[in-house]
Amino acid sequence: MTTARPALDPELRELLADMPLMSQLGPEILAQLRRLPSTSIESLLAHRHVDRLEITVPAEDGAPIPLSVFSPANTDRTTAAPCVYWIHGGGMVMGDRFSQIDIPLEWLDEFGAVVVSVDYRLAPEATGTTLVEDCYQGLLWVADHAAELGIDPARIVVAGASAGGGLAAGVTLLARDLRSPAIAAQMLICPMLDHRNTSTSSRQYSGVPGVWTGEMNAFAWNSVLGDLTDAEVSEYISPARAEDLSGLPTTYIDTGSAEVFRDEDTDYATRIWAVGGQVELHVWAGGFHGFDALYPQAHLSITARRTRTDWLARLLEPHRTAPLTPADGDRP
Repeated sequence: MTTARPALDPELRELLADMPLMSQLGPEILAQLRRLPSTSIESLLAHRHVDRLEITVPAEDGAPIPLSVFSPANTDRTTAAPCVYWIHGGGMVMGDRFSQIDIPLEWLDEFGAVVVSVDYRLAPEATGTTLVEDCYQGLLWVADHAAELGIDPARIVVAGASAGGGLAAGVTLLARDLRSPAIAAQMLICPMLDHRNTSTSSRQYSGVPGVWTGEMNAFAWNSVLGDLTDAEVSEYISPARAEDLSGLPTTYIDTGSAEVFRDEDTDYATRIWAVGGQVELHVWAGGFHGFDALYPQAHLSITARRTRTDWLARLLEPHRTAPLTPADGDRP
C-alpha cells in the first residue's frame, strides 16, 4: 500500500527533479560522498570583510578538535559581539565545519556576530557520546576565551542543522546539566533528535528516494550508536530520550512538513512547552529535509531563512540580553 505523504512545495519539487536521489546509505556510498568537494569557504568569504582564525582545542581524550572563528573585520572591538556556535549537518557521518556555513555567515553580516564552527569527529570512526562531547568541549573553549574573541558571553547562541541541530540540542542539555557554559538560545534547524526512527514521518519517508530517508537515518544512527543497546543510549546523543526538558534556554525549531524529522521535531517543541519552556516552532509546508540549505533561492527557503534571522534579531537586541537565560529559579 502506498503511504500518503504531504505534497512538496511546487517550486521545490521542480528544483528537486534535477537532483539525484537515493533511499539507502551504506559504507561504500558514504565513502563516495565523503570524497565529494567540501564547501568552498574562500568563495563565501570573498565578498565579506571577515577576520578568520583557525585553532585546535583538545577533546577530553586529547584528540584535536578544529574550530574556525569568523569575526567581522574593522569593527569596534570594544563592543562585545553576539556569538553563533555552529554545528554542521551530515547525519553525523559526513560533512565538516564549513558545511552549511553560509547560514550562520548571514548572521555575521546582519548582527556582526562572531561565528564559530566546530569540526567534531564523525561516525562510524567515532561513536557514542564522542561527537556531542567534542562539540561541548569546543563550546567551553569559546566561552572561556570570550573576552579575547570579542564575544559577549551572555549572547552565545548554539545552532545547527540536521545532525548539527541534534548535536546542538545535546550540547544544550549538557550545558544545562553541568551548569556551564551559559547559553542564550538554541536554534535547531530540521534537527536529528531521535535514534528510534519510529515516528509517522520517518515511516512516510522510507521506501522512496529522497534527500534523507528513514533508511539513511537508520544507517547513520547505527553508525553513531555502535554496540550500544537502546537502554544505553544517552539523552545527549539522542535528545528525544531526555525525560526532563525544563530549564532550557529559549529555543527555535523549524522543519519541513515533507521530511523524516517532522514529528520528532514538533514533539520536542511540544515537550519543552509542557514544562513551561519557550519555543518558536515553524513547520514549512511542502519543505523537504534541508530544503533551504540546498536551494536557498527558492521562495520558501528565503522565507524560512529570513524568519530565523528575524527571531535572532529579537533576541540579540541589547535591551533583550537579560531575559535570554533561564531564571535562577527555573531549575533546582
